[in-house]
Amino acid sequence: MAASQFSVQFDGIELLQSYHQNPSIKLRNQLVQIHTGLVRKMAHKFSYQCKEPYEDLEQVGYLGLIRAIERFDPSQGYAFSSFAVPYIRGEMLHFLRDHCTLLKIPRRWQELYNEGQKARKELELTLGRPPKDSEIASKLKVSLQEWQETKLAAQNRMPLSLDATIAQSIDCQITLGDALPCHHCIALQQQDEERQQLQGAISLLEEKPRLAVEMVYLKELSRKDTAKKIGTSPMTVTRYLQKGVQDLVCMLKTQAVVAGS
Repeated sequence: MAASQFSVQFDGIELLQSYHQNPSIKLRNQLVQIHTGLVRKMAHKFSYQCKEPYEDLEQVGYLGLIRAIERFDPSQGYAFSSFAVPYIRGEMLHFLRDHCTLLKIPRRWQELYNEGQKARKELELTLGRPPKDSEIASKLKVSLQEWQETKLAAQNRMPLSLDATIAQSIDCQITLGDALPCHHCIALQQQDEERQQLQGAISLLEEKPRLAVEMVYLKELSRKDTAKKIGTSPMTVTRYLQKGVQDLVCMLKTQAVVAGS
């Protein structure tokens, strides 16, 4: 790693720690500037796969980067880039989903929706009030479910298939499925947050239970090896583990109650 790259990375870690301890717009903007490469790389990747301007994708990506900066806890020892990428990617995917203008609905639904709008006006004149969906469906001689599905599809411009192509380039295409939120990324993001929460709780344990939990559950050492390192017996390690787990459960339950209140 070049000295300049190491310096930037080191400065980034220090700024993340400073921001976590005392958030400010100035520090946040500095962190955004340092990590612009994450956004630009992702924006370039998406710009080759859709017709949206690179500049728009980049701006949206910065929103994800800011969210990641605000939620990241540097004390847990995880790489910020791994934590931030799902946020950046998620914002861009939401943007593509919301701004897609190439989606089509079946001709049958288009025609039925147009007929439904005419029926709505006629019924409104006859009834003297806005008609219900069931009344429109009855006039069109279709089921209520079909009319509601047709109306929803027409209003939201949603396709029938996740395989429908919404953007096309020379060598690749992007489908509606690609533009939907990435559940894998969301799951990884949630795992990161839960892992950070657990690490924070472990750091608050008493010394011996903390060491026992870290060595057995995190480093996957045997209780015998753990006992040697701590300087006690395997049976005592078991007691430390029981106490550590009980304390962790209490702390995490308390945090969940506070978060939900």
